[in-house]
Amino acid sequence: MALIGWIFRTLFLVAVLLVALSIAWVFAYRYIAPPTTYPMLRDGIRGVHVEYDFVPMTQITRAMPRAVIGAEDARFCAHNGFDMGAIEAAMAKNATSKKLRGGSTISQQTAKNAFLWPQRSWLRKGLEACFTVLIETIWPKHRIMEVYLNIAEMGAGIYGVEAAAQHYYKTSAAKLTPRQAARIAAILPSPVKRDPQKLDRRNKRHARAIEKRIRVVRDDAIDGCLNP
Repeated sequence: MALIGWIFRTLFLVAVLLVALSIAWVFAYRYIAPPTTYPMLRDGIRGVHVEYDFVPMTQITRAMPRAVIGAEDARFCAHNGFDMGAIEAAMAKNATSKKLRGGSTISQQTAKNAFLWPQRSWLRKGLEACFTVLIETIWPKHRIMEVYLNIAEMGAGIYGVEAAAQHYYKTSAAKLTPRQAARIAAILPSPVKRDPQKLDRRNKRHARAIEKRIRVVRDDAIDGCLNP
């Protein structure tokens, strides 16, 4: 019995330590740029040249967050990290389709990209939920968007909107046009397989739809939580 008690106490202390370290990690990233992520390290190990340049939101055209809100998470400013409507819709779609559809919010994607690994598993999804709660609690919404736009994979070895703007359009994230921002947002579901400058017909239509949504997000102030 004494041994069992010691094992439970040890496991409890380990769990408390891991929670404390996770909170400290999230708190640190509220103020400092993530120096790297798992996908960046993976690419480096594979010999892929990694392009990554973290820039503040003040140096990113407002069209870019509007594009990803319009394309991926229209309720970004309204939800607490989880969009139950989108999750239920994804579950219903996946029940009748061989092609899996995700219901992750930008907050969930940020948690995954910043702190975890991309491979699907119940363990990763559980940890993703925990980190999503932490960043929604510790970070303001504009910080979540800032980190997301800076570490999201936007091509082979290309991470973040500044690197994408430089790589694809030879410009800065601050000077991207709404059309360019929409095209970058259009490749996010499959960034390695798509090129914003060489979209097929279907993805061109998708990019044009996102460009229209940029105006809707602006006119309806759907991105109000990103204001200073």
